[in-house]
Amino acid sequence: MSVLDTEGFNDPRRPLIRALRFAAYALIALTVISLMVWGNARDLPGIWGVLMGAAIGGGFVLTTALTVLATSNFTPTATMAVVLGGWLLKMVVIILLLLWLRTMSFYDPTAFGVTTIAALVVALAAETMGIISTRVSYVS
Repeated sequence: MSVLDTEGFNDPRRPLIRALRFAAYALIALTVISLMVWGNARDLPGIWGVLMGAAIGGGFVLTTALTVLATSNFTPTATMAVVLGGWLLKMVVIILLLLWLRTMSFYDPTAFGVTTIAALVVALAAETMGIISTRVSYVS
């Protein structure tokens, strides 16, 4: 990379793209590790708990970053409306999903809960690392 090679640094979407990539890799690693641990401890119900927990926890964090990325060319007001509306929709969907899952017995609730919380924390930490470690120019 030379001094004149700065075209990638001027893209304001670059930190979000990098954050999504970091979070996706971290979620894959967490899912594999959790599958090994909970699959060994609780067999098939543990595997179902891990898969659902990783999908819900990771999906919750990743969809927020995806909506910000998708609305990056909109006005700040429109971006805020889409992000907050999406967050409200996610909350309604997650409440309904959890109420429905409460009646099911094919998954292990402990594996589900632990993996969901771990996925939320890991994805958020990975997104944060992706954003703060991205090199961007301050002036274009």
